[in-house]
Amino acid sequence: MFGLRKLYQEEIKGKLSSELDIKNPMLLPKLEKIIISVGAGDHAKDAKIMQNIADTISLIAGQKAVITLAKKSVAGFKMREGMPMGVKVTLRGKQMYNFLEKLIVISLPRVKDFRGVSRNGFDGRGNYSFGLNEQLMFPEVVYDDIMVTHGMNITMVTSTDNDKEAFKLLELLGMPFAKGK
Repeated sequence: MFGLRKLYQEEIKGKLSSELDIKNPMLLPKLEKIIISVGAGDHAKDAKIMQNIADTISLIAGQKAVITLAKKSVAGFKMREGMPMGVKVTLRGKQMYNFLEKLIVISLPRVKDFRGVSRNGFDGRGNYSFGLNEQLMFPEVVYDDIMVTHGMNITMVTSTDNDKEAFKLLELLGMPFAKGK
């Protein structure tokens, strides 16, 4: 691993400053946190599967994941208040950069016919979200240990409110965006 955090401090900050024409280093966009979440769907009723999903996400993230609970009952989804809904983990600091580096360098290139992540995942406030179809792309995941294959949503929260600045930051960090739009 080549140290994304060190690369950001030494090279990317300077490039961002010149390309975005920002003189104050405190205003430069930076990555604040990465949130990995999994909606359990039909598997939410099975405690063993929920724990297996939480263990898998913990293994991928390098930090313990929490099982999220429903805040209110929704009859249409057969969901009661307090029932498990999914799993999430929020990464910051060193673990965030370690996960991002592993995602960019190891995991995404392992996807069959991978042409890059969509450029349309920005929310208008400088945050980027995308989804993965299965957890088997990560090298830590042992196929025999998982009970169900599941996808995950990954959200990258930046310090800027501008999508163009956030895109430039992620591009310089090495995020493999798809060609085109």
